[in-house]
Amino acid sequence: MKLSYFYLLGLLLTSGQALMQVTISLSKVEISVGQSKYFTCTVIGEADNIDWFNPEGEKIISSQRVVVQREGIRSWLTIYKATVDDAGIYRCQAADSKGHSQEATVVLEIYQKLTLEDVLSPQEFRRGENAEVVCHVSSSPAPMVRWLNNREDVTDIDDRRFVMLPNNNLQIKNISKRDEGTYRCEGRVEVRGEIDFRDISVIVNVPPEILAQQRSFNATADRLEDITLHCRATGSPKPYITWHRNGKLVEENEKYDLREDNTELTVKQIISSDSGLYICRATNKAGFTEKQSFLQVFVQPHIVQLQNETTIEHGHVTLTCEAEGEPIPEITWKRSSDGMIFYDGDKSQDGRIESTGHRGKSSLQIKSIMLSDAGRYDCEAASRIGGHQKSMYLNIEYAPKFISNQTIYYSWENNPINISCDVTSNPPSSIYWSRDKLLLPARNLTNIKTYRDGKKILLEITPLSDNDFGRYNCTAINSIGSRIQEYILTLADVPSNPYGLRVIELSQTYAKVFFNKPDSHGGVPIHHYQMDFKEVSSEIWKVVRSHGTQTIIVLGNLEANTTYEVKVAAVNGKGKGEFSKTEIFQTLPVREPSPPSIHGQPGGGKSFKLSITKQDDGGAPILNYVVKYRSKDKEDQWLEKKFLGNKDYVVLDHLQWNVGYEAHIIATNRLGHSEPTVFEFVMPPKPNIIADTLFSGLGIGAVIGLAVAALLLVLVVTDVSCFFIRQCGLLMCITRRICGKKSGSSGKSKELEEGKAAYLKLLLKEENGKEALSAEAIEIKISNDIIQIKESDNKA
Repeated sequence: MKLSYFYLLGLLLTSGQALMQVTISLSKVEISVGQSKYFTCTVIGEADNIDWFNPEGEKIISSQRVVVQREGIRSWLTIYKATVDDAGIYRCQAADSKGHSQEATVVLEIYQKLTLEDVLSPQEFRRGENAEVVCHVSSSPAPMVRWLNNREDVTDIDDRRFVMLPNNNLQIKNISKRDEGTYRCEGRVEVRGEIDFRDISVIVNVPPEILAQQRSFNATADRLEDITLHCRATGSPKPYITWHRNGKLVEENEKYDLREDNTELTVKQIISSDSGLYICRATNKAGFTEKQSFLQVFVQPHIVQLQNETTIEHGHVTLTCEAEGEPIPEITWKRSSDGMIFYDGDKSQDGRIESTGHRGKSSLQIKSIMLSDAGRYDCEAASRIGGHQKSMYLNIEYAPKFISNQTIYYSWENNPINISCDVTSNPPSSIYWSRDKLLLPARNLTNIKTYRDGKKILLEITPLSDNDFGRYNCTAINSIGSRIQEYILTLADVPSNPYGLRVIELSQTYAKVFFNKPDSHGGVPIHHYQMDFKEVSSEIWKVVRSHGTQTIIVLGNLEANTTYEVKVAAVNGKGKGEFSKTEIFQTLPVREPSPPSIHGQPGGGKSFKLSITKQDDGGAPILNYVVKYRSKDKEDQWLEKKFLGNKDYVVLDHLQWNVGYEAHIIATNRLGHSEPTVFEFVMPPKPNIIADTLFSGLGIGAVIGLAVAALLLVLVVTDVSCFFIRQCGLLMCITRRICGKKSGSSGKSKELEEGKAAYLKLLLKEENGKEALSAEAIEIKISNDIIQIKESDNKA
């Protein structure tokens, strides 16, 4: 770059002309419809004008959506909410005062994201029509559209009725009720890996079909008999039944009784004029159908011959039903598996089943029998007056069929594996395993065993060498035929190497590493990944194991500002695969800690406890915390406390009641201090000590009792004081009454000395936390009082 610069400078000086160089930040950009993008055009040299031109060659003038801005040697082109029409080549052209110009170009490609618009669900169709299930899928480039039903691509199955039209809609020719269900319209854009889908519920409305209806009825006029006509119909949605006679709608009245959603019409007290045709009409949104019943007197039908039958798959069978009655009854067949009705002469849609009858005897012939034909068949013999029904069962025997589609298994030496041979058949099959015409298990092969699990037979193989890998055959035989299924045991391999290793999150002490799963798991599932890492300067690798098959592994306890290399390998049952390419990363350098997070609560007495939530330490341990605090109201001087970083709280003492405080807390590591965290709090009011401590656990009665006891104690102390000091009071009165009026100086003196000593002890005990009077001082005081009392007595 430096050589090019000086070369251009030389040309400039040589030619005397100002050369310009124009560059655009991007040369080719691909965005989706609706996205916004800007491009930077930089001009080296003296340019008077810098202009942008659109793909049509027109100079771009700023608008609300396309904006051109210039500042010095740079010009920006911004396109907001791009449309398909914005695609093309844009030019940035710079021109100087002499008319010389230079330009650069950028190619803008715009694609439309995959969208599914106005997809309706459910979509309804009439049975038998060519239905077109609509799904509008659009994208740029054109999407690849698939239609799925039961996770299977409907256009891939062997049914030409399903066709995907050029407009990506699904056509179902001659749609039937069995086609009803949920169809998934799935669009993909392979070049971008985009995928979207809509589930569409397809509803097939089936025109009504009236089931086996009694066509004639037996009744005798003028005997007050009632007769009930039945009309049940199938269809989707459920048909609505109405009855008609002589072109008029039959309504419920004294003559007619309608029940069970009009499926039963009872004609009461039959008379001759009631004979004739009764029409049952079944109607739904797909159409309507009608059937007639004729009322007349005849003999009740009765079935006399009907028996169970057994046949084989793909064979032929004839079911026979014979009935008596007058007139001769008509016979119909009903298959219970799907409710399909066969009247005389009816054929199934595929032509395999046909009903034929003659004079009370009907045969139901079934060709190319399928397993779905098995089950119960109902024969109904009906005449105009009633009917009789009996049932028989068709049993179909068939050759063995293998249920499981898995025929390839993977294992390795000394790793046992079970291969399951799951067979269904009627009658049950005999099943055995073989290899190269050798029945298994064989006496000389101790590593191969067989087990039965219900209808399945398991082949357990413990491979000991390469000879145990290869082809094994399961043979199933019954009276109808035999089948052989080949299974292949393949040597499993270790997984291929993961790829795309990259660090997605990083700090001073840990790294979160992401990688892509390997393309091959070696035939057996991967159960974990092994990640090796070390410092670049070290030779010792450390190993971390993933949690299950997660493709993100966190490396912890790393050193800050250190370069590491890391690689990863996948591990399956066979062993560890190859390592991925080594990725190198460097942890973040140590920095100052983040401000601590503080919360607090009042402590005991005049204290407050500040608790610290551990914060980001910046990659180095917290050495200490410094707390400065002061009163907000008095604006006192800041007080300071420092404590070690391994503690998570500090107690501020000697605070004032009911005063607000502010505190600043700073965390320190070896690189410096954090920003201070400011925390404000208010101390609670001064507590009531007596109410809160002395009487806190007492009731009202206990408090009153203590008050009375305290009052009595005061009265006693006062009376004793009066006795010793002034020779008066209740105690003095009692003493004089008991001891008489003795007043000898020696006796009175002795009493006074003893009383004085007791009083002195009492006074000394009551001194609590105060400066106690000395015994001499108290004695002098008492003596003076006594002297004063004596003088007053003499005066008296």
